[in-house]
Amino acid sequence: MKRTHTCGELNISNIGQKVLLQGWVKKIRKMGAMTFIDLRDRYGITQIIASDKETSILNDIKTEFVVEVIGIVVERKSKNLELTTGEIEIQVENILVINKSELTPFQIEDKIDTLEDTRLSYRYLDLRRPEMTNNLLIRSKMNSIIRRYLEDQKFVEVETPILGKSTPEGARDFLVPSRTNKNKFYALPQSPQLFKQLLMISGIDRYFQIVRCFRDEDLRIDRQPEFTQLDMEMSFATNEDVMEIIENLIKKILKDLKNVDIIEPLIRLPYKEAIANYGVDKPDLRYDLLIKDLNEVFANTEIKMLKPLVKQNLSIRGVMIDEILTKKQILEIEETAKQNHLKSIGFAKFENDTWSGSIASQLNEKEKKELLTIFNIKDKGTLFVNGDKYKTISQAMGAIRINLAKIFNLANVTDFKLLWVVDFPLFEWSEDDNRFVAAHHPFTMPKQESLKDFDTNKEQALANSYDLVMNGFEIGGGSQRITNFDLQKRMFDAIELSKEEIVNNFDWFMNAYKYGAPYHSGLALGLDRIGMLLTGAYSIRDVIAFPKNSSGIDPMSNAPDFVNDSLLEQLNVKTIK
Repeated sequence: MKRTHTCGELNISNIGQKVLLQGWVKKIRKMGAMTFIDLRDRYGITQIIASDKETSILNDIKTEFVVEVIGIVVERKSKNLELTTGEIEIQVENILVINKSELTPFQIEDKIDTLEDTRLSYRYLDLRRPEMTNNLLIRSKMNSIIRRYLEDQKFVEVETPILGKSTPEGARDFLVPSRTNKNKFYALPQSPQLFKQLLMISGIDRYFQIVRCFRDEDLRIDRQPEFTQLDMEMSFATNEDVMEIIENLIKKILKDLKNVDIIEPLIRLPYKEAIANYGVDKPDLRYDLLIKDLNEVFANTEIKMLKPLVKQNLSIRGVMIDEILTKKQILEIEETAKQNHLKSIGFAKFENDTWSGSIASQLNEKEKKELLTIFNIKDKGTLFVNGDKYKTISQAMGAIRINLAKIFNLANVTDFKLLWVVDFPLFEWSEDDNRFVAAHHPFTMPKQESLKDFDTNKEQALANSYDLVMNGFEIGGGSQRITNFDLQKRMFDAIELSKEEIVNNFDWFMNAYKYGAPYHSGLALGLDRIGMLLTGAYSIRDVIAFPKNSSGIDPMSNAPDFVNDSLLEQLNVKTIK
């Protein structure tokens, strides 16, 4: 007899049926001569009831044993309507232990207080927890929605190489030594960027792929060394075409998985406005809390920390929340300021028509009145202010804004606010390289108004690129691509790639431009980040089956690890001790 039902399937309509269930023992309760077992699989929980007379094996069964139960479905006397199976239980006829389990290092329950590295060391146990199982199910459903939707839009799924050529596209590559090609290396793809553009030249006019990508960069809650993205590209398409396809896709994902209806078109926020109002290019619109320029307010100030900034013509910016922060909370904000390159942060509280705080006594009446007006403060509020170069102070205030939202729970995890950020700079200055580099990637088309002088007016040049933002996270980004040989060469020259670098890294790619390239646009969605937001998880590590920790290590398998010297010799590689 094989398994007849899952542990989340049976209900009152199955009473009287003989069934066979298999799963893990979640809980055991003994009440006199009766034993109650909660049997769990990924579908749910079914209660099992047996008497000691019916089977003696019950005394040996522990939690997380894998068992097989044969019995009759009966109606429960004490029903649990919170469970789909809560109106029935299984009266045991026979129970078989398939495999035993040692005592687990943590409880197989949701909301456990266990160190993440412990959970990752026993990830196969961690994934048994319902919330973790649900995360993987949500991802699976999301992938299914994506595939069905894009196939309906006549996209073709094509796999691109994992072992490729190292090219300078942004982050560091992961390198793979070749045994059969001495002293040569493959690189794991940061994205399928070049190959998907070649597919457009190949005539595959609508391509997509749910693909693994690899970047050797510092990690955080929304970044892993290997990650999954939806990669897509469209021939004879502009940014408008791509944005329409993706906007409809993300709306469908939210509707199908979260029953969230977003009918109206997404707003399009220019990059400069995003920085001006929110301090970041991926603003969270679930709360207002706008950053304001305060140079005019403090033009004639006597505040000691601001007066030198006025003389140096630096940007003075601030944010004010209609709450009164405690001393502990202000210390937290001060730490955020320091982590974002500010030596200090000035603050002032307003409550009961009284001002207090580090700069309150230095505020004049005109400044007080203007601050309340600018930030629309009625009864109470706490102001944070400082100045620096525009980019530095904006970034710091953006971080403070986000921290204030966390402190006062302004962002509801069940809300989903989406927008497009557009009109990005084409270049950004790299302090490490002491030159301008491509802000997106070097295959991004400049906007029409920047075509004439993007390579000589780099600070003002705009990119024909677009980012999709949800709840303060960039979940996707794309652009119109360069498809002209001469224009691509101008771009490489603008980021100061040498002729040798261009030939060695991109000659094979640029050669394809000579054989009839359609204009095309594309985008990549970060599926790990979307999964994190859909499930309300703290980190993308909680929606990846087997992730690395914050140090890039897998505590379960201990990857990366040392390898045998003989293997290194075959690869012609030596390590430095």
